[in-house]
Amino acid sequence: MTEVAFHFNAPDKLAYACRFARKALKHGARVVVTGGAAELQALDRMMWALGPTDFVAHALADADPDVVAASPVLLAVQPLSVAMRDVLLNLGSQLPSGFEQFEKVIEVVSASDEQDRQSARTRWRQYAAQGYEIVRHDLVLKENA
Repeated sequence: MTEVAFHFNAPDKLAYACRFARKALKHGARVVVTGGAAELQALDRMMWALGPTDFVAHALADADPDVVAASPVLLAVQPLSVAMRDVLLNLGSQLPSGFEQFEKVIEVVSASDEQDRQSARTRWRQYAAQGYEIVRHDLVLKENA
């Protein structure tokens, strides 16, 4: 069964996605990041602007097929449009379509956007209603530890 985790209190969801992807790559995982098109475009620009030691090799899912095949991190509005199924990082407000086909789903929740927090609560209830055990990670507690 897919492992579901909520990462709460992200001060900046896009910056967190960059850090998460970099860490996942160090552990050999391939990551699909999903969300709205504008959000993924902004994440793409942010990832390209990272310094050389922080760079995250990535591609938009609609890029050239050779680039997509070689990229360990894909940014996809429709996560099932890509072949990899390791980790799905959701920046969006809806339950990602086909999430159950991934080994892990990470839901990133803002620290300050109340609408984002409300939609996260809805997604939590949807996962729980389908019988998924949910792991909770409070990013504020981790930073202060």
